[in-house]
Amino acid sequence: MGTKFKGSKKEIQALDSFIKLKRATESLSSRVTSEFSKLNISESQFGVLESLYHLGPLCQKSLGDKILKSTGNITLVIDNLEKRELVERVRDNEDRRFITIYLTDGGKKLIESIFPDHVKRITNEFSVLTSDEQEVLGKICKKLGKREEKA
Repeated sequence: MGTKFKGSKKEIQALDSFIKLKRATESLSSRVTSEFSKLNISESQFGVLESLYHLGPLCQKSLGDKILKSTGNITLVIDNLEKRELVERVRDNEDRRFITIYLTDGGKKLIESIFPDHVKRITNEFSVLTSDEQEVLGKICKKLGKREEKA
């Protein structure tokens, strides 16, 4: 179902495309992350664990930027992971404001156990697209994501 907005052809096309993109993203995300609730982790918590696993220790701000979370939100996500002993905060000795987040052994064990199935779910979801279609989709998403605001 597209927009019911009565505007110009350009506006209707843009709104219809946005609605389709948004619905596809929400639907896909729901299917891919459905297993997280069984593990009692949120999508944001998974993002932190996955980032630390693949990139190594990160400062809290960089981690928030990486998973697209605000300073306040990333603090809460890390608090909850720290309570479960999946990550650990380490303050810099020189600048106590600088906090680096590390994956604990328990966090590493958890992400190593769940990441392969996560990759399988994503691969399965994208199997409806050809390799070329996935390539085009990637380019379109990158173009939309990096679009500069016009003055």
